[in-house]
Amino acid sequence: MLRITEIKLPLDHPVNAIADSILKKLQIPPEELLGYSIFKRSYDARKKPEILLVYIVDVETTQETQILERLKKDPHVMVTPDMSYRYVAQAPKNLTIRPIVIGTGPCGMFAGLMLAQMGFRPILLERGKAVRDRTVDTFGFWKKKTEFNPESNAQFGEGGAGTFSDGKLYSQVKDPQHYGRKVLTELVNAGASPEILYINKPHIGTFKLVGIVQNIRAKIESLGGEIRFQTRVTDIHIENGKVQGLTLANGEYIASNYIVLAVGHSARDTFEMLFSRGVYIEAKPFSIGFRVEHPQTIIDRCRFGDRAGHKLLGAADYKLVHHCQNGRSVYSFCMCPGGLVVAAASEPGRLVTNGMSQYSRNERNANSGIVVGITPEDYPGHPLAGIEFQRRLEERAFELGGGTYNAPGQLVGDFLANRPSTVLGAVHPSYTPGVHLTDLSASLPDYAIAAIREALPAFDKQIKGFAMNDAVLTGVETRTSSPIRIKRKEDYQSLNTEGLYPAGEGAGYAGGILSAGIDGIKVAEAVALSILRGNHQV
Repeated sequence: MLRITEIKLPLDHPVNAIADSILKKLQIPPEELLGYSIFKRSYDARKKPEILLVYIVDVETTQETQILERLKKDPHVMVTPDMSYRYVAQAPKNLTIRPIVIGTGPCGMFAGLMLAQMGFRPILLERGKAVRDRTVDTFGFWKKKTEFNPESNAQFGEGGAGTFSDGKLYSQVKDPQHYGRKVLTELVNAGASPEILYINKPHIGTFKLVGIVQNIRAKIESLGGEIRFQTRVTDIHIENGKVQGLTLANGEYIASNYIVLAVGHSARDTFEMLFSRGVYIEAKPFSIGFRVEHPQTIIDRCRFGDRAGHKLLGAADYKLVHHCQNGRSVYSFCMCPGGLVVAAASEPGRLVTNGMSQYSRNERNANSGIVVGITPEDYPGHPLAGIEFQRRLEERAFELGGGTYNAPGQLVGDFLANRPSTVLGAVHPSYTPGVHLTDLSASLPDYAIAAIREALPAFDKQIKGFAMNDAVLTGVETRTSSPIRIKRKEDYQSLNTEGLYPAGEGAGYAGGILSAGIDGIKVAEAVALSILRGNHQV
C-alpha cells in the first residue's frame, strides 16, 4: 500500500473529496484506486475562517510501483510502513517460572498483557481495588459520601492514575517500532472506539476506561495470568545484587527472579523501601503549580472562531509555554477540554489536584495544569528529597483549604493583584469536595508564584481571556511526573539489581497512558527474552 500525507480539505467536505484528492495526487484514473483507509485525521486551525481537516491515508492501487517511481521526489507519497506487532518470544509449555508485575496502571497492565500473550502466565499485584470498586471509593470521596481511602483513590487501584484523567492517548515519545499502535489496537479490542486509531489526539474518558480496563484484565486471566487486588508489596528480597522474591503486607512471600516495577509516580512508600534495600535511585526534575479553569466556550472561540462547536472539532485544547525572567519555564500540563478538576490525593492530610474529562468533554469548564519546572537543585540533599518537597506543598495546600480536603482556590485577577479571593465570579470551580477561596501565594515557593504571575498575562496574548479576572486557580498540582528515576540498563533491568525491571511513569520512563503502555510492552519483551535465555531456550 501507499501512504499519502498532507491531504487538506475543508471542514465540511463531501465524502468523495478524499478519493478525488487521492486520484489527483497519484495522477491515476478512478479504476486504479482499489481502496483506501484513513490512518490519521487532524485539523489546521491557523486560519480560523478556513479551518482545514488534514488526512494521512493508506491507498491500495494496482500501480504502486509505477507511482513510486514517478513520484519518488514527492515527500508526501511513500510505501505504507509495516506497523503490525510481532511477538519476540513464546514461553515453552513446561515453563514453571512466573514473572511478577507490581502495579496495574497502564504500564503494568500492558506488561502483564504482553507477558500473558507470550505464554508466561504473569502474576500482577495491585495494592488498590479492582476498578469498579475503586470508582465507588473515589467518587464517594469526591462527593463527601465516604472517607478518604489511602489505598483506593485517584492514584491507587486498577487502571492507575490514568483511569481518572482525560484518557489521552497521544505522546511525544519516539516510536520507530510502532509499539503505540499495539497499545491502541489492544484498547480497541477491549472496547475503545476504533476512532482512537486515526484521530490526531485520541482520548477515551474515565467512564469508558473502566470497562476497557476490566476487559484487559479478563484477557490476561484467560491467558493464564493472575491478578491480585488489595495486595501491597512491603519488601523486595535481594541477594548478591539479584532479586529473589517479595513479601506482601499480609506476610506472604512470593519467590521470583523477574519482577516488573510499575508502581506509578505516587507509590512513595515503595520508593522508600527500594532505596533502603540499595536499589539505585536518583532525583529527577518535575513540575509544580495549579489547575486553571476557564469557560470552555472561551477556548473554543479563540481556537476555532465561528466554527466553534463543529462536531468534528469538538472541545478545543491548547498547549502553552512561557520562559520567565527568573529563568523558570511555565507551561500548560494535562489540558482537559470540557473537564473537571479532581481530588488526586494518595496520603491523608495532603491535597493534590489533577484534571479529568469524560469522552463527551461536555462539562462547562476547560482546565489545565499551569506548572513551573523545577530540578533537584530546588530540593537538594537526598535522592528522595523530591518526595518530601511534594509532601510539604501538599500539606500546606491541605491547610489552606481548611483541612477538609477542600482545595485552596483564587481568582486569576486576585492572584495577579496579590490579594486574597473572597467571592467567586462567572467561573464556578469544578473541584469536589469543594474549593475554599484564599491567597494561593503561600502555597508554592516564591519563584514559582512569580513565574506563574508572569506567565498568565503572556498566555492571554495567545488565548484572549486566559488571564480573565474570573478564571479560577485551584491548588496544588504536584504529581506532574515522578520525582525520582530508578535507573536501568539497556536490557531494562535496574542499574544495580538484576531481575528488577523499573518501568513506566513511577520509574521515570513514561509520562501518560500511551507512553506508559509502550514502556510496559518494551519491558515485557525484555523479561520474556531474559527468562528464555536463563532457561536456554534462545
